[in-house]
Amino acid sequence: MPRWLDRRAFLNLKVVSLTERPDLEAAMWADELVSAWPEFMLHDPTANLYFSPSRLERFHDYILLAFDQGQPDTVLARGCSVPFGFGPEFRRLELPNGGWDTVVRWADGDALLGRIPNAVSALEIVVHPKVSGQGISAQMLSAMRANAARLGFKDLFAPVRPSQKHTEPRTPMGEYARRTRADGLPADPWLRVHARAGGTVVKVAPYSMTIAGTLDDWRGWTGLPFDTDGETLVPGALVPVHVSLAQDHAVYVEPNVWMHHRLA
Repeated sequence: MPRWLDRRAFLNLKVVSLTERPDLEAAMWADELVSAWPEFMLHDPTANLYFSPSRLERFHDYILLAFDQGQPDTVLARGCSVPFGFGPEFRRLELPNGGWDTVVRWADGDALLGRIPNAVSALEIVVHPKVSGQGISAQMLSAMRANAARLGFKDLFAPVRPSQKHTEPRTPMGEYARRTRADGLPADPWLRVHARAGGTVVKVAPYSMTIAGTLDDWRGWTGLPFDTDGETLVPGALVPVHVSLAQDHAVYVEPNVWMHHRLA
């Protein structure tokens, strides 16, 4: 077993941008990292505006990869972010209710129009399951903050996907996000990591990601029958999926929580 796969081993972690290690581009798509997401989450059509080969190269400075220095060719974690324009000069006075999908579209449009971005949005942090539970996600968030500051930005935003919300799919996101512990920190672990790093909750993004497919698509993605109209609970989904047998489609509309990190 490689040393980094032994959870008891101390990881000598190094985080670099994809610009610094372009040779790791294939490794960042290792099956173990991709499969960290539920299958249906890989079918958001907006994602191609960022992750498609024709566009990804322009975001290499905003993609961070972590590896154990003893295994420098094996990616243990991936953190993706995107620069975008925010403020009155961009006619964008509020963070979008469309969350993840909208900020990716904003960033893509800004790049095509040659606009100079003034903010960064986190998109994802994924950790290899063999080294989960070692605080790597928090290290990646810290590195993402530092990377945005290094690139000259003062604000990092994030449409956060609370890590335990899937256990309460019928609870409204606003109610869930407001929960705190006795110490005042968010009850949800991933929201809490952001808060400890300096992030503050701005608002809920009620339709942050929208994933639609035929009933056969959803059966393939989830292994569920999708044979009943109305709401269907899907493992890993933060809210129920809406099913229409007559229209032969199901739609998942995921809420996220916008958080803001003011950078030094």
